[in-house]
Amino acid sequence: MFGPMADEAGASTAEIDLPPGSRVMDLRPRLEELWAPLRAAMGSVAWAVNEEYVLADHVLEEGDEVALIPPVSGG
Repeated sequence: MFGPMADEAGASTAEIDLPPGSRVMDLRPRLEELWAPLRAAMGSVAWAVNEEYVLADHVLEEGDEVALIPPVSGG
């Protein structure tokens, strides 16, 4: 997690087990369950798996590193 999301969660990393065949979108409720303050921001995050942006239907593999990237603004 980056920026304000890491601040809200009180952590920048976490290890979460999901069943085989899980998609990025399956991770969202687990994160919201662990860190309720993230709920408000989850609708506008970008997801990256192994340092590449992905869509929410991307299927995760064991050992994947998933990054939650909060929206940014500025010029």
